[in-house]
Parts: sequence; structure tokens; C-alpha cells
Amino acid sequence: MARLFEFAVLYHPKVVRDALGNETQGPDKIISDPVFTLAKDDKEVAMRAARAIPEDYLDKLDQVEIVVRPF
Repeated sequence: MARLFEFAVLYHPKVVRDALGNETQGPDKIISDPVFTLAKDDKEVAMRAARAIPEDYLDKLDQVEIVVRPF
């Protein structure tokens, strides 16, 4: 039996140091709008969310977070 889930994909930029040693970080972004889906479990939803990651972020996967919420 399928259950209802919601997922989104977030991007958290790395902290960057300038020449003076000051740390700056860009704003976090939602790179895949929240999506409602039916699935058997949260692992299936995470796989769908991984496929929703835009190509621009595939080289930055260490900064990408997938969030899943069951209902």
C-alpha cells in the first residue's frame, strides 16, 4: 500500500574565506520545489528526489540535502 510523502532538494553552499580571513557563505537554496508523491517507503522517495537534482548541482552533491516528510 502506498503512502503520501513530500520531498524537496536543498543546496547549502560551502563557507568561503576571503584574503582577510573573513568567512562568508551564500544563502541556502531550494533547488527542487517541494513535491508530493505516493511511495511504499521513504527510501523510494529519496531515490525519486535524487533523480530530481538539477544537472548544475551534480558536481556539488556534498552540499545537497534531500529532505523527506511522511504524512
